[in-house]
Amino acid sequence: MSLTTQTTHTPSRKAGKRTAALLTYLILIFFSFLFIFPVLFMVVSSFKDNPGIFSDLRSLKAFLPVGNVSLDNFAYIFERGNILLYFKNSLIVSGVTVVLSILVNSMAAFALARLRWKGRTLILGFVIALMIVPFDAIAIPLLLLVSKFPVLHIGADGINFSGTWLNTQTVQIVPFVASAFNIFLFYQFFLDIPRELDEAASIDGATPWQIYWKIVMPIARPVVATCAILGFLAMWNQYLWPIMTVQSTAARPLQPGIQEFFGRTTQWGQVLAYTSLITLPMLLVFLMFQKWFVKSVATNGLKG
Repeated sequence: MSLTTQTTHTPSRKAGKRTAALLTYLILIFFSFLFIFPVLFMVVSSFKDNPGIFSDLRSLKAFLPVGNVSLDNFAYIFERGNILLYFKNSLIVSGVTVVLSILVNSMAAFALARLRWKGRTLILGFVIALMIVPFDAIAIPLLLLVSKFPVLHIGADGINFSGTWLNTQTVQIVPFVASAFNIFLFYQFFLDIPRELDEAASIDGATPWQIYWKIVMPIARPVVATCAILGFLAMWNQYLWPIMTVQSTAARPLQPGIQEFFGRTTQWGQVLAYTSLITLPMLLVFLMFQKWFVKSVATNGLKG
């Protein structure tokens, strides 16, 4: 009797599991398409002209490279736009800021997490409090401040100061090197590293700098990758601050450059080609650090 019941229930149970798995996959595929469709539409439309984009808009052809496709939109960008100059500016600003940010914030977190000194708890509370202050709230005071900072010049006649930080790459880098969020991220990671490593290194004669650089930082690759990805994305997508501080074409990054490019063309394919090109570096950075980024997120998730 029991064998008959078990034999009857097993196929139905397997069928139920297959149905649940099928529904799960269908839901995941549906939400994946919701996220992929805008990107796919942007990339595919960048190869079409205005009539092609609008004629395919209400069909699946909008997501397929069919019809009158060409590289004319991309050719126009490189011939008429300043994308190479803006691309170089964004790359310099984002790359330098990320490198300096990782060094400065990791050293600050090392001092808070691994060294013992008076006022450490107070400074840590101040750093955590800064995390809830939105950048928009301090943008105007910061603008007034940097507009008074002179630029350092080193030449044959020695060192001198002139001008202001406005319309330079310096004003786009320095205010974003220190990050309360990155300090706290490094701080949380450094707390979990066994303190016996520091003590053993100190017995062998290592200085705090040697402990930071040769012992702690090599272990911190996942959090370094996380800060690099998040920092690069934030700097690459900067729009408000460059609009406020950079008016010259020579120092303008990519995102404000879209506004200028809109004024030059009425072709949506050219605009979408521009946005497709500026999206590519972000995908490359994510692919470069994906392994450590996923590891860091998974580790922090398990801790939470």
